[in-house]
Amino acid sequence: MSIGKNIPHDSSTGHVSGTSVFIDDRLMQHGEVLVLPVGVPAAAGTLKAIHYEKALKAPGVLAAFTAKDLHHNTWGTIVVEQPILVESKIGYYEEPAMILVGTNYDQLLQARQLITFDIEKADAVLTIDAGIEKKDFMYHAGPMKCGDVDAAMASAPHRLSGIFECGGQEHFYLESQACIAYPLEDGQIEVHSSSQHPTETQHLVAEALGLSLHQVVCVVKRMGGGFGGKESQAAPFAAMAALVAQKMNRPARLILSKDDDMAMTGKRHPFKNFWDVAFDDQGMILGLKCHLYADGGAYADLSSSILDRALFHIDGAYYLPNAFIEGHVVRTNMYSNTAFRGFGGPQGTMTIESIIEEMAAYLKIDALLIRERNCYQEHTRNTTHYGQKLENTPLTDLFTRLRKDCEYDKRRLAIDEFNKNSQGKIRGLSVSATKFGIAFTARFLNQGNASVNVHKDGTVQVSTGATEMGQGVNTKIQQIVAHCFGIPAEQVRVMATSTEKNHNTSPTAASSGADINGAAALKAAMGIRKRLAWVFQQVLAKAPMDDIAECPAFDEAALKFEEFEFKDSTVTHLPTKTQLSWVDLLLKAYFNRVSLGEYAHFKTEGLGYSKATGKGTPFKYFTNGVAATEVEIDTNTGEYKMLRTDILMDLGRPLNPGIDRGQVTGAFVQGMGWVTSEKLYHNKDGRLLSHSPTTYKIPNVQDTPRVFNVEFIENNGNTANIHGSKAVGEPPFLLGISAWTAIKDALRYKAQGKIPQIISPATPEVVLMELSRYDRA
Repeated sequence: MSIGKNIPHDSSTGHVSGTSVFIDDRLMQHGEVLVLPVGVPAAAGTLKAIHYEKALKAPGVLAAFTAKDLHHNTWGTIVVEQPILVESKIGYYEEPAMILVGTNYDQLLQARQLITFDIEKADAVLTIDAGIEKKDFMYHAGPMKCGDVDAAMASAPHRLSGIFECGGQEHFYLESQACIAYPLEDGQIEVHSSSQHPTETQHLVAEALGLSLHQVVCVVKRMGGGFGGKESQAAPFAAMAALVAQKMNRPARLILSKDDDMAMTGKRHPFKNFWDVAFDDQGMILGLKCHLYADGGAYADLSSSILDRALFHIDGAYYLPNAFIEGHVVRTNMYSNTAFRGFGGPQGTMTIESIIEEMAAYLKIDALLIRERNCYQEHTRNTTHYGQKLENTPLTDLFTRLRKDCEYDKRRLAIDEFNKNSQGKIRGLSVSATKFGIAFTARFLNQGNASVNVHKDGTVQVSTGATEMGQGVNTKIQQIVAHCFGIPAEQVRVMATSTEKNHNTSPTAASSGADINGAAALKAAMGIRKRLAWVFQQVLAKAPMDDIAECPAFDEAALKFEEFEFKDSTVTHLPTKTQLSWVDLLLKAYFNRVSLGEYAHFKTEGLGYSKATGKGTPFKYFTNGVAATEVEIDTNTGEYKMLRTDILMDLGRPLNPGIDRGQVTGAFVQGMGWVTSEKLYHNKDGRLLSHSPTTYKIPNVQDTPRVFNVEFIENNGNTANIHGSKAVGEPPFLLGISAWTAIKDALRYKAQGKIPQIISPATPEVVLMELSRYDRA
């Protein structure tokens, strides 16, 4: 039995031994060249000319290419509007405008300094506020409505309004954007890319070069991290490398430095959300109005879908009887913001969690009480503001158990006592929750395909559209197929993802990589398993299977499939206890010309959402969790430490608990970084200043909670997904919000009756400025 076991990540040995092959580990081929994108030094305006004559004469430089060298220069995942290379209008600072080609990276960097740009500059829009004032909106979402929010607001005992503001976030994957393009015969191109979406990379390369799709193959072995940053934005860099390969008929390698990657690529969307909430004396939410503004950057990218998901998750884990929710994507002269783990869900959920903290401060009661009173119930108060009824969503049980397991009440009393007596330190404790919808909100993306090939020695090769970025999707698919055949997981190998084997695939995103591709792989494996059972059934019937007569044609209606058990590399006919070894049965099938390979397509059923009505079922199910975080703040410096975090997750029946535990802890720390230390700094011209590991602060081991407890509840009720499992990639990211709400809770002790007003990320500077606001009062 492979399902539910802690089988090691399929690349774990390679990673720790240094033998795993990433893009830049591929050996240089004869004649291979290096590609260096060159960004434009302005955030807005018109590019009149690029002067690169001196650079072409520099040592080691072989060629230069600009927009005019591309067959097609415009791309976009949803709206086709973004140039691969700037041709005229400038969208943001360091937007790629040309590429240099050479044989030595250091020489290319020196040559880049010789390039000058003739630019007619324009005023840049660099903030959400400036974009709102200009009314330059890319997209309007909503409204999503339920109940009678105006009546609820008018009759409510209490009402608060405010602004929630959160910043962007750098993906900070360890492997930067990377690709190698190889020219093949007959004008074909093979691209090896660090991409979450091989199909989009294939399509953009073909379009940019004027090729048909069948002339381009994209291969993805693995990524050194992705987090959404390689869902759409890997494709244009692959097109740049492919352009060079086509023009020069030489392999072309493009590996961005961390500085160039951070400067040129999009981040998590900053949001500024205006809210108005009505509630009663007990903290029961009676109505919520909210207008969300997302900073899309210069181009649309995936911003519309990200804003949609933010609206879907504005309720967090809490029932809204009356609501009016809408939003806009603002166009600015920033890098085009893109997918990031959570995909708008964190920005929506964090808004309601912040509102609850402010309600608690206003009513002078514990915020956890408000959360418990408002959380979705099992049989009542279980319909979202967009009309989806929740099933298998045990939020009340999660809150109840976490309160007990983390000794919340005892610690709350201890914190109150500490804050009364401590000098220079204050502590806070807060719980936040995640109710994360699983599915692409664009319904057509909820499909995948897989092929399974069984070999005569009993080993299996599986190909799917999923891409491995460290999250363990290949290992889970390996386990699913091994479990189906009843063989050890090490006999199954998941192959590199390639568009010539799995076509028209969806990106590995929306936490659905294992769901969709695992289901497709299982469907294919089951096709083979049924045929093998048929062969065994004919053996038992003593059907002639010799050189003259072979196994009768497969007849599923006549197959007694339930009578055959595949387990421990043996196939057993249960009624007679007759057994055949796995390999013996394979050989019988092979010699009787029964196929040992299968292709299958899977689509997620039951999805449908109408933007016109703001109602529907955008998600297949929900992954749930709660986290309690305790923080200590130095009131003299604003610095803080995470003292303890307790996480309780509902992951259904995990396919691999060990991998899922790693996803939960990693996601929490990444989410915690977003709301605390990860601050993006720009100068007045729009240039990113925090574009390196020395100027951008991701969490390190000193920032993680001193005590870190993670537990999974037992939940066998999720019939919506493969083997009763639930997706884990994105949902626990939202639990990092508890670090921010704990800081906000701690500040209540110094607020002197005020409601703490902090933005995210709550850097020590932000905390110190808030503390000084109280001192000035």
